[in-house]
Amino acid sequence: MELAALTALSDRPGANAPVLVLAGDPGLGRTALTEWAVRSFDAGPVLHVRADRAESRLPGGGMHALRCAADALPGGGAVGVPDSGTTPEWLLRLLTATAAGSPLLVCVDDAHLWDAPSRAALGFAARRLHPAGPVRLLLTVAGRHTADPDFAALPVRTLAPLPPYAADVLLDDTVRGPVAPAVRRDLLEEAEGNPALLRALVARLSPAELAGEQPLPWPLADAETLRSVAGAHVAGLSAGAGELLLLVAAAHVPDPEGPGADAELVHAAVARLEGARAVLALDRVPDALVLSDGRYRFTSPVLRRAVHECAGPGRRRAAHRALASVLADEGNGLVALLHRAWSIAGYAPPTADQLAAAAADPCVTASHGQRSAAYARAAELTADARERAEHRTAAAEQALLAGHARTARRLIGGAHDSALPAVVEGRSAWVRGVLALRDGPAADACEALLLARSLLAAHDPDRALLAGLAAAEAAWATGDAVACLRALNAADRTVVPVRTVTERAPALAAPAPELPRDYLRGMRAMLERDFGRAIPSLRRVVEHAWQEDGPERLLWSGAAALLLGDVHAACRIGARTLAAARSRGPEAAVPRALELLAYAELRTGQHARARAHAEEGLRAAHRYGQSNVAARHHAVLALAASIADEPTLVAHHADAALTTARRHGLRQAAALAEWAAGRAELGRGRPFEAAARLGPLVRPGPDGGHFAVRMLAVPCYVEAAVLAGQRDDARAVVEEFALWARFGADVQAPAQLARCRALVADADHADTLYEDALLLHARVGGDFEQARTRLLYGKWLRRRRRLREARGCLRDALVAFERCGARIWADQARAELRANGAAPAVASSAALAGLTPQQLRIARCVAEGATNREVALHLSVSPRTVDYHLRKVFAVLGVRSRVELSRMVEQAEKNGAQL
Repeated sequence: MELAALTALSDRPGANAPVLVLAGDPGLGRTALTEWAVRSFDAGPVLHVRADRAESRLPGGGMHALRCAADALPGGGAVGVPDSGTTPEWLLRLLTATAAGSPLLVCVDDAHLWDAPSRAALGFAARRLHPAGPVRLLLTVAGRHTADPDFAALPVRTLAPLPPYAADVLLDDTVRGPVAPAVRRDLLEEAEGNPALLRALVARLSPAELAGEQPLPWPLADAETLRSVAGAHVAGLSAGAGELLLLVAAAHVPDPEGPGADAELVHAAVARLEGARAVLALDRVPDALVLSDGRYRFTSPVLRRAVHECAGPGRRRAAHRALASVLADEGNGLVALLHRAWSIAGYAPPTADQLAAAAADPCVTASHGQRSAAYARAAELTADARERAEHRTAAAEQALLAGHARTARRLIGGAHDSALPAVVEGRSAWVRGVLALRDGPAADACEALLLARSLLAAHDPDRALLAGLAAAEAAWATGDAVACLRALNAADRTVVPVRTVTERAPALAAPAPELPRDYLRGMRAMLERDFGRAIPSLRRVVEHAWQEDGPERLLWSGAAALLLGDVHAACRIGARTLAAARSRGPEAAVPRALELLAYAELRTGQHARARAHAEEGLRAAHRYGQSNVAARHHAVLALAASIADEPTLVAHHADAALTTARRHGLRQAAALAEWAAGRAELGRGRPFEAAARLGPLVRPGPDGGHFAVRMLAVPCYVEAAVLAGQRDDARAVVEEFALWARFGADVQAPAQLARCRALVADADHADTLYEDALLLHARVGGDFEQARTRLLYGKWLRRRRRLREARGCLRDALVAFERCGARIWADQARAELRANGAAPAVASSAALAGLTPQQLRIARCVAEGATNREVALHLSVSPRTVDYHLRKVFAVLGVRSRVELSRMVEQAEKNGAQL
């Protein structure tokens, strides 16, 4: 989009504003885009000037630089030197005279660094350039300066960090050799969407490091890397500004993602610095900072990191010492200790002990991230290898709870010592297992968690029980029922006393033992198909949800509700879990809470809501480094898109889910993605392809689908197989589905069973079975499944020439499909109505609501008899644009001619639709 805007600025005089301001943080591409514009402009000369902070105090310095650039052009120097009274007009005359009627591109990089008179003149000239004139003006400014009076009225294009997919593409374009998946993940997370930083990180690494053959350096973005990206933006500052920036950056370190540095804290710390006088003499806040609501914030995280890392060790320690002194006076225990620890060079065992004790104290108010930082710094200050490993393990645990997976992985990777006690080894295995469960091979996670359970059983039985349950979760994800039972049996052997004193922070405290035991015994009985024992245990777990506010325990209750088929309770529990995770934490539970909620909504037929929650969950999963959870969100999104006419979206999400699922052995996510792809094929009227894709999912045994997904996919497979002429294959799975329907784990299953039996039955029995299915649907609701039954019944009736009955069924199906947004299935219903002799153009206004505002305008014009060219003139667009949108209108509304479209619009207006 930015390149298109630059092209329009250069190539279409008179059609657009002659000025464009590019705004953004360091490293996002302002300078690169400016250089591209300079290289691409071949219509005439270019004046390219880079502002310099060192000249910002020279009145008229910016205009002088521009005049020197103009003088260097052939025929330059026609305009004299400006005086103080004619400065704005002079700059406008300079640009006009330099152009001399021919195209001229003027680029000013970092225009916000110009002196005040030059900025005012630049803004004055920019606002008065004529769109049809020869001068094109391109300015770049730091993001916050777009609101400055000199630039406020100018067209702005703000550069944002690259989205994940774009950063991934840039990484592939930058690297010439292989990049290991773990290295790719670390690079993208470290760069935070900043293209310049990503390129600098890649340039720093060797091919062996990029390929994962050697460990990555730490920190990944060192001082030199950050200086190459953002150093120029903080160079040339006064001594006072530099000290203020360093203090603010140091104040951010305990909570870099927090709301900012408290201004009162920073001002109090200033007085304790040697350079206090220089800081106090500042007449304004430096450009890199914003002061609002009593807090200092950096305009860019890269700037903040560069300021802190590029400062000398002595200056950094002094800043932390000043902050620690103020915080200690105010009674801020852990944060004050952290700053004091960062002000120390070398080992300091007493300070390390204090930090570790404060991080473990439940009475100390601190976030998981701050506790992790305290343990990590305690490890750095400790000379004893065993203590260092114990501190790093505790730091990794807290980082995991904070959602900082990469930090946890780095910390646990350095927590090695041959003499560690079993409890510390067990906690280390716990962290490794949970990391793999969220972002790694699920089978590896299962074994690591079983090891943790074994090591912790005698010392920390609460955690051992949780480790066994997490191992079962990992085995469930792989589709290995035997491994899942093994993990549940191991967890059940863990003896949890009534009261247990553990060595962890209160956020890791285990629930009362009866809740996880009910859950694991219910799960085990379910896997053993002992439903008589499973149901009471799982019901107790569901009932427990209304007294719980811990996300982990609520996730168990939600899973139990889904297993029991109480999908409405699962929706309520999912919403409660999300609220608890957001308000109480841990933050890392948010993606899983959204997964539970989205999947429950999908099971209830609330596809639009499931889609919204899954999209949010996908962003959260990427933010917290949980690629396995992200894969399941992709699968849910593929399922939600499979009922609409969105084949590209289905393919995108299914492929994304399958990519991770195949790499990490996530059989459940893979089965959901394949189900989505198969259902989309069925919706598009391609039963052979649908049956081929769905067949393996419903096949029993190790080569079949996931045991928890098989039965859910059976109704789609039966329909596809029957339509593809494979009735015997469909009949083979129907009776097993009958066992599933009797269990009651899916409220739609009894109606779906009747529908499946109708599909494979002979003509004498199918009629009654379809009627039974519709009666069962009426009891439980659900627009989508009921509409599918009506569609199939309508097709069956039409083929038996019972046209009046067929028409009623098909119209009801069409309305229901439109109501739940199932456009691709609504198209099938319209096609059947058309074949039945009904007029599909007499549709409800819901069909028109599927059009965009532009499509609605075009539809109305066409309905009034206008040609494409007349519509184009009326709406000020091209005939090609009208033709494109009109094809979309025909596809969405299911009409084939302008006459049908006119009838539909006319009918909608009679019914009060808003066009």
